[in-house]
Amino acid sequence: MDIVLLVKAAIMGVVEGLTEFLPISSTGHLILAGSLLGFDDAKAKVFDIAIQTGAIFAVILVYWQKIRATLVALPTERQAQRFALNVFIGFVPAVLLGLLFGKAIKAHLFTPVVVATTFIVGGFIILWAERRAPVATRIESVDDMGPLDALKVGLVQCLAMVPGTSRSGATIIGGMLLGLSRKAATDFSFFLAIPTLIGAGVYSLYKERALLSLADAPMFLTGLVFSFISAWLCVRWLLRYISTHSFVVFAYYRILFGVVVLATAWLGWVQWAE
Repeated sequence: MDIVLLVKAAIMGVVEGLTEFLPISSTGHLILAGSLLGFDDAKAKVFDIAIQTGAIFAVILVYWQKIRATLVALPTERQAQRFALNVFIGFVPAVLLGLLFGKAIKAHLFTPVVVATTFIVGGFIILWAERRAPVATRIESVDDMGPLDALKVGLVQCLAMVPGTSRSGATIIGGMLLGLSRKAATDFSFFLAIPTLIGAGVYSLYKERALLSLADAPMFLTGLVFSFISAWLCVRWLLRYISTHSFVVFAYYRILFGVVVLATAWLGWVQWAE
């Protein structure tokens, strides 16, 4: 058993769990962390997607009461059926566009420089969204959303196909700009993540199964466990944080981090792998 490899897997799991649901891009952080750790070959890219499932299990645990109540009521109650339909509608655009453009995006945009640039651009977008005139809140709860609302948020989520954009950032900020309350936008972002990230993980494992063997199981299991634990802590913290704070601090973090990556690359202080 390669202890160094397991340590790298644990670090990547923590990075995934801490960044998946914050508006700072887990994919971007995984690309940068993998570059620094020398954990960026083809198998590592599959690993990065697969360990998102660990983070999703944390969301399922945090929202278990809502998920369980929806599943129990699904055969008979209209509201549960509407909620499930909205999640499905929001999920579909990512599937379609992912199948159409996912391969090209991975081939050309999964680089540290692209990630750093989108970090900075995304940061300024968050600042603009938080400081513009408040949008009238039409939807206070995810149960108040209609199919068109779900579709719009699902389309916004597709912006996160560009690494460094942030899936949660796109859906939360996009949802707020579309009239969802901060709480409703955050909740729907989490619920939308369940089919989106599980689907991406399963599809990636199946598509790249030739790269994997039973010997890789300890590495993947380590990443999943650390991703789950760190994501569980992060989601619980974020739900408390948004009740009294904006996302401005994350915007400044994105801009600063992006500038540091670009500066270290330009000065030759860090050899970011392409």
